[in-house]
Parts: sequence; structure tokens; C-alpha cells
Amino acid sequence: MTDYALSGVKVLDLTHHIAGPYCTKLLASQGAEVIKVERPGSGDPSRAMGPFPGDQPDPEKSALYLYLNMGKKGVTLNLKSPEGVRLFKELVKDADALVENFSPRVMPSLGLSYETLREINPRLVMTSISNFGQTGPYRDYKAQDIVITAMGGLNYTTGDPQREPLKPGGSQGQYIAGTCAFTSTMLALYSSLAGGEGQYIDISMAELIAPHQELTTVSYAYGGQIHGRGLYRYIYGYPVDLYEAKDGLFVLNANGQGGNGLTMLALLVDKPELVDHPYLDRLNSMARINATFEEFDALFGDYFKTHTRLEIVEKAQELDMAFAPVQSMEDLLKDPQMEARNFFVELEHPKAGRLRYPGLPWVMSECPSYFARAPLLGEHNEEILGGRLGLSKDELAKLRQEGTI
Repeated sequence: MTDYALSGVKVLDLTHHIAGPYCTKLLASQGAEVIKVERPGSGDPSRAMGPFPGDQPDPEKSALYLYLNMGKKGVTLNLKSPEGVRLFKELVKDADALVENFSPRVMPSLGLSYETLREINPRLVMTSISNFGQTGPYRDYKAQDIVITAMGGLNYTTGDPQREPLKPGGSQGQYIAGTCAFTSTMLALYSSLAGGEGQYIDISMAELIAPHQELTTVSYAYGGQIHGRGLYRYIYGYPVDLYEAKDGLFVLNANGQGGNGLTMLALLVDKPELVDHPYLDRLNSMARINATFEEFDALFGDYFKTHTRLEIVEKAQELDMAFAPVQSMEDLLKDPQMEARNFFVELEHPKAGRLRYPGLPWVMSECPSYFARAPLLGEHNEEILGGRLGLSKDELAKLRQEGTI
């Protein structure tokens, strides 16, 4: 049997949408047995979210669901029914961890608060992910990702300084929360497995956003300096921006190694005489505030527009300059670095077929990662509820008819 980092660890997954499922997906990727508990009939709401293969909605084919629930086992339980709650508590007896991301009032209302569950299993680690945490005046506020990034201050610093703030692309707040929940759950599991005592983890997604803004929070706390929205085209006096090449956009960063970025930039465009140009001289002094990007375009733009991104980036990297292409998803899937590290994995699903999924951003030398498809709705009811809890096929059939599973 393969020895994964979390082999033998049992996790109950009461999560939905993105943040919670991403946490438990990461736990499953390290070999933990993750049992995803879904609502009978409809399951995780992400099953109804696209994209879908061929744009044909199907609860078993949601790309979001399939990605976020890789490697898990799936059961259905109606936690609003007494029997569903009873069966869930039976599963808690043998669990090492439980992750949930309901609003703060839900678990206590179901009779599944941490205080109740730790009486059943004192070594249980329970992680709750919510918009604003389990306490405080905002704890019951409704929120989505745009609300979380706005309340956490991230939107304020995103976008054109002449326009309104923007929400960062994708669901960054959700994935940051899932990553933090994974990390804190792992720490608590280490403590629990070493000492036998479980604990409760209270994660606020809004609080997670604040420290992910680099210097913006600290700058204000230390000196009252406000970082608003800005293009930040000059960093330490060096041009940094997105530029148009012959075949698309690339990232230009003239901050070279050893402070010689401007010299390297002149060599990059095959114009060593530019080293002594007044424009570059201004960039090397406090007068750089009078340097404009129109001047930069006039000196370097023609070279960039007549060369491909690959030509520019490879030459820049040889000169120790941090250039990179701005990649589309098509570019990313064919990226040679990703291919060399086997980042994307292919998995066969009985409904969705064979698809490629993003892997993990780490490789462990001694413990492999575990990749397997997401479960069908209620796929493991018989294995988990029957095989482990001792329910017969007739009892399972009755529970299914009653809507309990």
C-alpha cells in the first residue's frame, strides 16, 4: 500500500461551493480518506455551476465540482432529519477531522456544534470556515467573494486609479480561505494525533484577505500611508508593466540583478548606446518622477512589437531580467514547465469522461500525492453507511425512500 502523508486520517466533509471543498480536496490529495456528505437529491450547490462539457448542465459533470472534490468518497445524508443527524454522529466517532463552511448558526441548529461533537469524539479536530468568523457583529452577514474582498480591503487597491475599485479576478478569497483551512487543520491534526486532544478552528474569510495585501496593511498601521489603486509602472525607479509583443502581451520588469536593469534593457533591444540616454539617466535618479512611459515607448516599443513573446522573454531571462509571457489558459495547458513537472493530471470520470485537472503546487520527495476522480452523488452510501455503520440494503433502501439519504 502506498504511504501517503495522511494515510489513515479520516475526514468528514460538510462543505460546499469553493472554500471548504478546496480545503478537503487538499487533505484528500495527501491520502486522507475524505467522506463528503451531501444533501440527498441535489448535493453540493457547485454541482449546478458550470462550466459543463458541451455546455450541457448535469450535476455529475460540473467542472468546478469535479475539480474541488477530487479523491473524495461521497455519501448523502439529510441533516435536517433526526435519523440523518444520528447517522452523522456515528461517523463522527471514528473521524479525525471535520470541516464545514455553513453560516455560524447552522451547525448548532442541527445539534452538531463542536461542544456536542467533542463529547462523542474528544480527539476531533473541527474546522469552521465562514464569511466573518463565529463571533463579532458581522458573523451573520451574508457574503460572496466580492463582499469578502471588499471588506478585507483588497478591492480598494485593485484597478485603475482613475476608476472605481475592482474585484480581483476569479474567487481568490475563497481559495485563500481553503488553503488556510488546510494548513490550520493539518496543524491541529498533528497536535491531536500527538496528544490525543482535538480542537476547534474558527476561520474568517474576511480576516484572511487583510494580510494577503503585502505592504498595504502594514504601511497604514506603521505610518498612516494609504496605498490606493495605481498602475505602479515604476518600482525602485525601474519600468514594470505589461507590454505588447508581436504575438501578445508579456510582463516587462527592468529591475535586473545587481541594479543594472537599465543597462540590461539596452542590451535586450540591441541598442547598447541607450545606456547613456538622458531618459535612462533620469530613471537612475530622483528625477525619474519626470520620466514618462511615452518616452519609454519611443525608445523600446518598436523592438517589442517586432519580436515574439518567447524571443523577448528568453533573451531577457538570459540577462537576469524577470520577464514572462501573459499566458492564456490554452498557453498554460501547453506550457513546457508545467509539462515537465507533470502539473496537470488526467482522470477518467464515468459521466464527464476523461478530463485534465490542475495538480498541486508542491512535490514531496518521500510522500506521493493522491489523485482520483470526484464521487457521484451518494456513490459510497453502501460502502460507508452499510459497510461501516452496519446498515443492511433494506435499511438503506428505506432511508432512501424516506429522503434521509
